[in-house]
Amino acid sequence: MTPPPGTADVSHSLLVDLYELTMAVAYHASDMAQRPATFSLFVRTLPATRGYLVAAGLDDALAWLEAFRFGDSELAALDTLGLFTDDELAWLEGLRFTGDVRAVPEGTVVFADEPILEVDAPIAEAQLAETFLLNQVTVQTVLATKAARCRHAADGRAVVDFALRRSHGIDAGMKLARVCRLVGLDATSNVAGATRYGLGASGTMAHSYVEAHTDEAAAFAEFAERFGERAVLLVDTYDTAAGVELAIDVALALRARGRRIGAIRLDSGDLARLAHDARRRLDDAALGDVQIFASGGLDEYEIDRLLRAERAPIDGFGVGTSLGVSSDAPVLDTVYKLVAYDGRGVRKTSEGKATWPGAKQVWRTEGWRGDVLALRDEDAPAADATPLLVSAMRAGHRTADTGLDAAHETFERQWAAMPTALKDLTRPPAYPVEPSDALQHLTAAVDAEHAHQTEDA
Repeated sequence: MTPPPGTADVSHSLLVDLYELTMAVAYHASDMAQRPATFSLFVRTLPATRGYLVAAGLDDALAWLEAFRFGDSELAALDTLGLFTDDELAWLEGLRFTGDVRAVPEGTVVFADEPILEVDAPIAEAQLAETFLLNQVTVQTVLATKAARCRHAADGRAVVDFALRRSHGIDAGMKLARVCRLVGLDATSNVAGATRYGLGASGTMAHSYVEAHTDEAAAFAEFAERFGERAVLLVDTYDTAAGVELAIDVALALRARGRRIGAIRLDSGDLARLAHDARRRLDDAALGDVQIFASGGLDEYEIDRLLRAERAPIDGFGVGTSLGVSSDAPVLDTVYKLVAYDGRGVRKTSEGKATWPGAKQVWRTEGWRGDVLALRDEDAPAADATPLLVSAMRAGHRTADTGLDAAHETFERQWAAMPTALKDLTRPPAYPVEPSDALQHLTAAVDAEHAHQTEDA
């Protein structure tokens, strides 16, 4: 099957911004390309309603670094730009990623200013990785955090990803299915995502199925006959109360033959009122095992309202658009910044965009009393502090298990330990992340050296 334009036909090695290529060849021309550098990828500030982020995207980032190369087709494409000499193209042809990556394992809870990953490599190699690493870490961290919030709001009830039709492209929809598996959502309607990432596949029926039949009862009966306890009957195509009664009739007829339906689905209207009414009717008919599933414009805020304010007897939720695009916080202020070059710390001092110099480590204390942002080679700030950044790649080859099972286990440990207050959906407290004394001293030294050079100039 021919892949759709704009997806698999794109060379992954060309998924770079042009300025990374122009800087790389300029480094090469100045004999700087092979000098060691460290770049840090982190989030400057969290969205106002986010008390935490769930780090994701590392596996795809490492896969890109391992496969990075400019082959004949990529070099031909670069040649058409009219920017690079034959010698520069020949140099690019031989370029591979040979560096190291230190990263927090996927599924780790992180906060502002904390490196999600750091790249130690010759500066040209590290610079070329900027765009792809930012792209994958950003989108997957955004979506993993949104999915975790939906899980928290559902408070043990099922949450199903319904978002593929509204996601911003196929890649984003597939990565959503991936992170839903990572953070422990129950299922996805995306069959490709379920198959690739080992997530449950879930679906009900559409209004079109009901409309295509001569009457609603016939639609329910035929669907229930075919799928039995996997059948979820959509009851709001016409009149919801009447639809519930018809679903009850079908369920009772099936039960008389030793079979059952799984659930009814509410997709519009006052979901709390309709759920209370449907639950009462189902229970009165001795159908307490038939669940109620809700969908239709849901997000974590609405799920929270339905369950806590309305005490709606809903057993599961299908979340689509708001999950697929993280509608209330669709972007993160992720950056990939040079923090060390050729043995010296460097930093940006622009107003509102200042960075910390040097390769780093993040230490987290037991009980989540706060994190310490330290230099990489510093000792632990406390006996109960644990380093978050670990080796993920050395000399261009992976050194860590970056599979989904490991990521899910990491998330479950973090999720269980994280203070409940940080999971608050609207007003989470700010989690303390403090720079170490050594990091502050290095920062002052870098600033002093820069001021001295400026004066000399």
